[in-house]
Amino acid sequence: MSYPINWNTDRIFKDGITGTAIHQRLAEITSAIPTFNAAVNAWQLAADAPAFSNFNALLDQYENIQNGISTIMTFAEMISSAESKNQEAGPVLSQAQNLATQFQSGTNQLQKKLVAATDSDFNQLQQAFPVIAFNLQELREQGKRLLDDATEDLINRLAIDGFNGWSQHYTTLSADLKFPVTLNDGQSLTLSAGQAQNRFESDLDPKNREIVFNQWEQTWSNHAANFADTLNHLAGFRLTDYQAHHEDNYLAVPLRLNRMHRETLDAMWASVSANKKPFTTYMAQKARLQGKTEMAWHDQWAPVVVGDFTPTTYTFDQAAEFIISNFRRFSPKMADFAQHAFDNGWIEAEDRPGKRPGGYMTSVPDIKEARIFMTFDGSASGVSTLAHELGHAFHSSLLNDLPSFRRDYAMNVAETASTFAELIVADATVKAAKTPEEKLNLLDAKMSNPMAMLLNIHARYLFERSFYDARQKGPQTVDQLKQLMTQAQETAYAGSLSTFDPMFWADKLHFFIDDVPFYNFPYTFGYLLSSGIYAKAQTQANFEDQYIALLTDTANMSAEDLVQKHLGANLSKPDFWQQGIDLAAEDAKQFLTLSEAYI
Repeated sequence: MSYPINWNTDRIFKDGITGTAIHQRLAEITSAIPTFNAAVNAWQLAADAPAFSNFNALLDQYENIQNGISTIMTFAEMISSAESKNQEAGPVLSQAQNLATQFQSGTNQLQKKLVAATDSDFNQLQQAFPVIAFNLQELREQGKRLLDDATEDLINRLAIDGFNGWSQHYTTLSADLKFPVTLNDGQSLTLSAGQAQNRFESDLDPKNREIVFNQWEQTWSNHAANFADTLNHLAGFRLTDYQAHHEDNYLAVPLRLNRMHRETLDAMWASVSANKKPFTTYMAQKARLQGKTEMAWHDQWAPVVVGDFTPTTYTFDQAAEFIISNFRRFSPKMADFAQHAFDNGWIEAEDRPGKRPGGYMTSVPDIKEARIFMTFDGSASGVSTLAHELGHAFHSSLLNDLPSFRRDYAMNVAETASTFAELIVADATVKAAKTPEEKLNLLDAKMSNPMAMLLNIHARYLFERSFYDARQKGPQTVDQLKQLMTQAQETAYAGSLSTFDPMFWADKLHFFIDDVPFYNFPYTFGYLLSSGIYAKAQTQANFEDQYIALLTDTANMSAEDLVQKHLGANLSKPDFWQQGIDLAAEDAKQFLTLSEAYI
């Protein structure tokens, strides 16, 4: 099979970001929002009972507007990701954000009406709409924290140029960066951020990795003041908003968005912190295989190559076939879904200049499809990333026919399906190894996931905690941010690094995302949850049905209730987290045993 390596945008808006179709959809939404807001103002819950025909009509209007705004924003982000120099996507995104602000006014009114309802009337509404009963309760609870209409409207409008604007500013700044390098063989290249990142994972020459990393640090440092301003203003706006809404702790909103309790978060990180030894030992062994006494920051992702082994590289078509065949061993529905995504050009994977770094999956609700963005480099890690994003897309596809409220699953459980898909592929590559040298290389590639989730993301979390503690007292300087980041990396990696990335606070997009605060701990949650699911999948004949049932419930209950219902586990206890960590530690142990022959 030959699969397209660029995504198909015609089914979304066939004539592009400047065409008629997207502007017609903008016009439709512009017209629909005042109608919806007026209908919300006129709606009376008690008078609408027991048939609730007016509320049902409100839900239809809500669905149309929400889908339209999401689709337009998604399309604008897709265009700017694939074409970093595109000047047309930004204005379209701004228009959509303005519409979202207007729409939020009506949604706020709806929440306030739910708050004002008697418990008896509200319970009757929930009974009439059982599919979204949990989500209605969430809306009601959120409504209790809302300020007066004028203040909420002002905050939302100021956010467009203040909060959202600073996040977009980061995108503009980072997209313009160039990384000129002269490699060890004398070859001169100018890399994009995405291409430079790929070098850390794919370049076998340690000198090249060092050259690229030094330029990486220098380039980000040259623009550090701009990135520091951006990060400080984003955090400042967020903290002011929290204060206005009487949030007593900056973690309250991230936890609520992830539908999880503080006890769960603390139990997870306590388990991670208590189990660093297998992973720092792995790091030390990997450094020795690289001919070094300690691991340098920029070498931690480099592939392990011993003997005469040359790492396997995959064409995009080979990666697709490998993913599809291994998905099928666990879930025919996952495999069929992946096949459909590859066949129909849902993936933008070409390795070329002018693309943003990173990868993501985004839903396109108007057409009930998804799109995936990445830069595929042919490595085993690239195959895992592709599987990861397909896992996200499969999860979303299961909810396509549910109301939009029931599609709004939290980030922590979102990372479950993606990491599960990644585990399937990583495990398959190790089992398919033909020689000890190849197996060692693939075990190392598989270890990249727990190393990211248990060490790297822990560093991100620790940095954000210390940064927000400090930011409450005032803006932080570049030097202060570097110091906070270095301290976080030293703690999270438990002293196993010889060098650090002090500019990681600037070069990591996740710190600058406006709509998801603390874009870190949900990854670790999802990884450890998916590990438990993966272990269960290998022992249960009817796993697919159970797995789909769990994913379908992800926007319908708290994280604690979800895990208790489908896995029978208590998230506030260390046992649950330990089982996932132990699975990764077994891979680390296997790596150590196998690698002894090459030291």
